Amino acid sequence: MKKYFKLFIAALVALVFIGTFVFLWRKSQPKPVVYQELTAQKQDIRRTTIITGKIEPRNEVNVKPQISGIIAELMKEPGQTVQQGEVIARVKVIPDMGQLSSAESRVRLADINLRQVETDFTRTEQLHRQQMVSDEEYDKARQQLRQAQEEKAAAVDALQVVRDGVSKSNASASSTLIRSTISGVILDIPVKVGNSVINSNTFNDGTTIATVANMQDLIFRGNIDETEVGQLAIGVPMKISIGALQDLSLDATLEYISPKATEANGANQFEIKAAVAVPTTEGATTIRAGYSANAEIVLAQVSHVLAVPESAIEFQGDSTFVYVVTGKTADQTTYERRPVTTGLSDGVNIEIKSGVKADDRLRGPQVIAEEEENE
Repeated sequence: MKKYFKLFIAALVALVFIGTFVFLWRKSQPKPVVYQELTAQKQDIRRTTIITGKIEPRNEVNVKPQISGIIAELMKEPGQTVQQGEVIARVKVIPDMGQLSSAESRVRLADINLRQVETDFTRTEQLHRQQMVSDEEYDKARQQLRQAQEEKAAAVDALQVVRDGVSKSNASASSTLIRSTISGVILDIPVKVGNSVINSNTFNDGTTIATVANMQDLIFRGNIDETEVGQLAIGVPMKISIGALQDLSLDATLEYISPKATEANGANQFEIKAAVAVPTTEGATTIRAGYSANAEIVLAQVSHVLAVPESAIEFQGDSTFVYVVTGKTADQTTYERRPVTTGLSDGVNIEIKSGVKADDRLRGPQVIAEEEENE
């Protein structure tokens, strides 16, 4: 009994060994290689490039105060629409003590001068009635009175402007009221009530009260590599897609190519700008300044040409070849290596200018046949 058991074990080990050997032998055999077959077809080929950039207003204006002071009131908020001349904020003036003292002194001097001129005019007027003063002297005295009165009014106005930022005579054009210089949308109001602001002068750009832009006049700004900029021309159409608005595609027209390159990540790039066609229909999606966007530009295109997938082309130096099917049996397919002249490629398909006809069957990419199920 033990003898048969040993024989059974030996036979089992031998069977496992043989099975393993057969499996490894089959795995080591070269797998059959087959190729896809295809034909050249007429189609349009476009070579495009994608440029990354952002959407910006063409004109973005910083509204600054004409006087220094403290923000007393804000009438608008970011996102609201304003018209040119509309008030955005009101500034409370903090007068300069030197200027205030000078203005007050001017008022006092003008008042003293006016009282003296009024006294002189009263005396001259009485003498004129008694015909003891000529008409010429009377007219001169009256003119001096008017000048003194005007000087007093001007001094009072100047004092009010220095002290309050506005005078009674020009209240409608008060410099304490910060008005928008253009019509558009308020993009930002970087100040708050109580913030100190200064006007623009020789030594300072001034405090920005608000940033306003016309959001119906937008541009796309991006950079293109120097290897592709030579294929662009002013006026070419572009398609703009915005990452935040997946379903929106905008038309644009290239209107500017920088004449000077800038270095970015070790490569020379040129700035471009394109005018964006903003939808004006009711209910159109709001486009916001600063959106990241991609621009697709057609660098070259051909229409209704014979083309094949680029994977069917064999490149050898400056030459290109295809394999044309010349015969086919159940076990084997024969090919003819044929030189071809290629044209424009879009990275997937390539134009065939000569060497292949529309009805020729070509060898496509290689396909590794799967092994049959293990027995």
